[in-house]
Amino acid sequence: MLTRKQFDILVLLSENKTPSQRIIAERSGYSLGTVNKTIRALFDENYIFEGALTQKGREALEPYRAKRAIFLAAGVGSRLMPVTLNTPKPLVRVNGVRMLDGLIDACLAVGIEELYVTRGYFAEQFDQLLLKYPMIKFIENPVFNETNDISSAYYARHLMQNAYVFESDLILYRPELIKKYHYTSDFLGVYKERSDDWCFDAKDGVITAEKYGGFNCYQMIGISYWNAEDGAKLEEHIAQAYELPGGRERYWEQAPLTVFHDQYRVEIIPCQEGDVAEIDTYKELKAIDPAYAAFQ
Repeated sequence: MLTRKQFDILVLLSENKTPSQRIIAERSGYSLGTVNKTIRALFDENYIFEGALTQKGREALEPYRAKRAIFLAAGVGSRLMPVTLNTPKPLVRVNGVRMLDGLIDACLAVGIEELYVTRGYFAEQFDQLLLKYPMIKFIENPVFNETNDISSAYYARHLMQNAYVFESDLILYRPELIKKYHYTSDFLGVYKERSDDWCFDAKDGVITAEKYGGFNCYQMIGISYWNAEDGAKLEEHIAQAYELPGGRERYWEQAPLTVFHDQYRVEIIPCQEGDVAEIDTYKELKAIDPAYAAFQ
């Protein structure tokens, strides 16, 4: 297993052609001394040679690679009516592009080609995605109209290892937020002095609690990654949370972050306001795409 410093520097070397140690220090946040010492250790282990990854170095990163993505896309999207009256929310076009397309394209850009879409509301309409993305596999959610999004996670729970999980009503303005490699499980969040939405408390970069509203917290962005160990646990924990009294009304991430929070260590990945937009309501849709104002 790589140390965190080894991982961070190997990832930087995998993304760039022989960057200088100064550039590595600037991008990693480590001191030049730390970078120099870590690079020597990586060289001694035959993970790098002449500033580039060896085959052994690439193999060392393989357990940390994102291998699949799951898009939770089964819901009705009632707050986006009338646009969703005959169209699933993730397939709504915003400035001419389906919401789901931006998320899928970001995954493909970093080599994630194992793609799963949970579907329920107007399920057959998702077949149109296959014309552009023939690698997609669909997961049917027969109870989408009776539960919260935990039911979609329930039917996809066996696929959570080394996997991204996306809410599918997001506009991703910074696709580079989707990473090829992850050292641990993580969740995107925007720091807020005050939030009136779902948010996380965090300490030393690790999520300690999920709650609705708070101060000096991270507002949740519905993009998370789950490593192999946590993904294996999720298969059981999502099923258990789903079967608890009131479990079908939960949001899916409450299984690891609330119900079984003591069994997970999930890091927060800070991003900025405007990096990702969540479209919950018709008003928010019109603000992003003025073409919809004509249909009010």
